[in-house]
Amino acid sequence: MHVGFIGLGHMGSGMAHNLLRAGHDVIVYNRSHGKAEALASAGARIAADVAEVCRNEVVITMLADDEAVTAVTFGDRKMIAALGKNAVHISMSTISVALSDRLAEVHRQAGQVYVAAPVFGRPEAAAAAQLFIIAAGDAHAVQRCQPLFDAMGQKTFVAAATPSAANLVKLSGNFMLGAVIESLGEAFALIRKSGVDPHRYLEILTGTLFSAPIYKTYGTLIADEKYQPAGFKMSLGLKDIRLALAVADAHSVPMPLASLVHDHFLAGVARGHGDSDWCRLAELSARNAGL
Repeated sequence: MHVGFIGLGHMGSGMAHNLLRAGHDVIVYNRSHGKAEALASAGARIAADVAEVCRNEVVITMLADDEAVTAVTFGDRKMIAALGKNAVHISMSTISVALSDRLAEVHRQAGQVYVAAPVFGRPEAAAAAQLFIIAAGDAHAVQRCQPLFDAMGQKTFVAAATPSAANLVKLSGNFMLGAVIESLGEAFALIRKSGVDPHRYLEILTGTLFSAPIYKTYGTLIADEKYQPAGFKMSLGLKDIRLALAVADAHSVPMPLASLVHDHFLAGVARGHGDSDWCRLAELSARNAGL
């Protein structure tokens, strides 16, 4: 397929590489030109601007937040203006439900197709084409995009016909990940202060009740106190919990644990750790315990 790809950060770079490896014709655009040039040796073409990358049957955006997606979507020579009729915009960014709904409507009015397909997985999973992709939108459109999803992920889950349902699933999942990190941080603070070896503790936890990959991944980072380089920044974790709470507020759904996790991420960012991995939340629990 002829694919445009916008956003070559920690996640997008690996995803674009995998599209190239699968034989797709890929043109890329990134605000920092150097990241685009790194893909040229793998066969990617480099677009001069957003309009050029949108001259394809499918355009994928993998950007940090609502502001970044809005910046490349609306306005002269941006996506809505440049994308052809029946062309597909796949938004794989973690964005708000409200923006996803807006994108669906604006693309519909322009005669274009919109599919939301956020992902679960860290940069190493993106590089290895092992992402879990949560897709939502018109069934025919999702099926049309499936070869691209197969190139980037290990499994695709179709959430619903309404695109923003995928964004809601993603935000709720990130809330749960944040809650796991919070609980791990508190538990590790307790065992460290009690004199138990954190790596032995991790071995016991992940070898018994908590064998899921998430406990092994984040438990290891917390035991090692390895918060750089960030696979997922604390500032982005704060953003996602904030977006989940916004949806909860709109639907009158109390989420007291989400509010707690939000405030702890906020404290971490306020301490200057916004660019650290979001599992640095555990350090806040350690500091509160006097460690």
